[in-house]
Amino acid sequence: MEQEKEYTLFVYSENHIGILGRITNTFTQRHLNIESLTVSESEVSGVFRFTIVTISSPSIIKLISKRIERQIDVIKSGFFCSEDIVHQEVAMYKLSTEVLIDGLSIEKIMRKHNASILAVEKEYFVIEKTGHKSETQALFEELRIFGVFEFVRSGRIAISKPMISFQDALKEVAEGAKKQKIS
Repeated sequence: MEQEKEYTLFVYSENHIGILGRITNTFTQRHLNIESLTVSESEVSGVFRFTIVTISSPSIIKLISKRIERQIDVIKSGFFCSEDIVHQEVAMYKLSTEVLIDGLSIEKIMRKHNASILAVEKEYFVIEKTGHKSETQALFEELRIFGVFEFVRSGRIAISKPMISFQDALKEVAEGAKKQKIS
């Protein structure tokens, strides 16, 4: 039996209604949970990038990537293991300004975790932390004793370590289309 591990799937597509549902449905059909999902513009105008984190076996992640790539509006899909990407998440923590009275404790914790204050209002302040999920969770655990009003963590954003540009991926898609027309 194949060993399951964490994969980060990249999907490049046009920005059309329904594409997100079709992509996530591919995971549902295979009974795979999406651990994290982030969508943003890519380096190419008009092309959006989905960054999806899931836990799967190598054969299932290959199948999912191929099925997604065959969908209308999807330009390219690929996946990487965690060791083949550089990734981060952003977390925000909302706390009462009353905890700032003894600011030394909060300051020590923030310095330890390389966090910063993002906003200060009369009743609350917001701390921001960038890092891996385990790092943002560790800060949350330390802040919990102060009474965190709100906590939110973004999905993963990632860049592959191999030097592959989007233009190279497009060339690969075009060459594959030429081969299909010939045969």
